[in-house]
Amino acid sequence: MEKITETRVLDHGVVALLEIMGSDKTIADSARISYNKESTKQTSTDEQLIRYLVRHRHTSPLEMGIVRFYLKLPIFVARQLVRHRTASLNEVSGRYSELPDDMYVPDRSQLGSQSTDNKQGRAAVDDDDVDAYAYHQNIIEQAGTDAYEEYQWLLQQSVSREISRIVLPLATYTEMIWSCDVHNFLHFLKLRLDPHAQYEMRVFAQAMHDAVEPHFPIVFKAFNDYILHAHTLSAAELNLLSKLLQNSEVEHLPTLDEAQQLGMSTREHTEFTTWLESLLKR
Repeated sequence: MEKITETRVLDHGVVALLEIMGSDKTIADSARISYNKESTKQTSTDEQLIRYLVRHRHTSPLEMGIVRFYLKLPIFVARQLVRHRTASLNEVSGRYSELPDDMYVPDRSQLGSQSTDNKQGRAAVDDDDVDAYAYHQNIIEQAGTDAYEEYQWLLQQSVSREISRIVLPLATYTEMIWSCDVHNFLHFLKLRLDPHAQYEMRVFAQAMHDAVEPHFPIVFKAFNDYILHAHTLSAAELNLLSKLLQNSEVEHLPTLDEAQQLGMSTREHTEFTTWLESLLKR
């Protein structure tokens, strides 16, 4: 199949971008259909408009862009992708085809013990302890080899493919075509690039992010600013911040020039100063 980009991931994994539908301009133009663009003067650039859409969670214009991937990944990673029900996927079938013997074997640096502060995750491995995990790595590798040998034996005994495959572990690599609109793709990235996400999933998410970003540079810049690297404050946190600010004087509200030096637009400056004034009045 024709590929726009292809990236090797983990030991046998592949992230290949197959197709892009739309662009930054597509998304901006889709938003402008909300008003009569023939009779209304266009006052904003595509960048200003897209940043406004992303910041204020106007999702439907972002759904006009589509991304489609070919992915080769371990089954346990693929199952995390399945949870994103806003995407569409079609996976290789072990009922139709004999599955290959590619098995994921973690690097020793990824064989940490159960984390004490993250019930889902692992603790980091100290660099000095990496070699101590050679035995554990060998156990995982041997388990995959043994399981695949049993799988092959069952097939040779004329056991059906759909039954023989059940002896294969979650480390087995599978393949799929995965497509998603840009809005839901960004939501996927927000969740799967989080430091608390599983390492193997983060690696695939990062490769997918890097493949798509050049095709929607304005959207991704806004996504990085307002979602991925932003922090939302709760009502309680805002109240606490308000009390803390009251203990020291705020010499002046930030000027437009100060805001622009940080990459903020005029609209952003207005919204921020309005919010800050209301906070100081609490």
